[in-house]
Amino acid sequence: MKIDFTRRLRVALLLVCLNAGALLAWSGMQRTESTLQIRASQQGISVPDGFFVWHHLDANGIRFKSITPENNSLLIKFDSSAQSEAAKAVLYKTLPHGYVIAQQDEDNSASAWLSRLRTQASRIG
Repeated sequence: MKIDFTRRLRVALLLVCLNAGALLAWSGMQRTESTLQIRASQQGISVPDGFFVWHHLDANGIRFKSITPENNSLLIKFDSSAQSEAAKAVLYKTLPHGYVIAQQDEDNSASAWLSRLRTQASRIG
């Protein structure tokens, strides 16, 4: 009788762990962070001011996570591709000609996590 209870407890714990792992993988696949990169298409044009970009995005109700200057460009991070697309449309209207606005979707899926783990595992030992 005691062995049967222990076996059931182990099976229940295994099922709980499997469900928790599946939930974690599913939540990781739901996040699709997106980044816009704004850079000058011609030499002699400076990167737009982050405050200028923030003002126009805020005035149009577009939420973003961060605006960061990097390597003669401006990176704007968003929670979703939809926000990034909306921002891209607004910025094409508000920025003067001479800028390239490129969308860079970041893959946060479970497969990307596994590839990162495989890469890091090869460095161990």
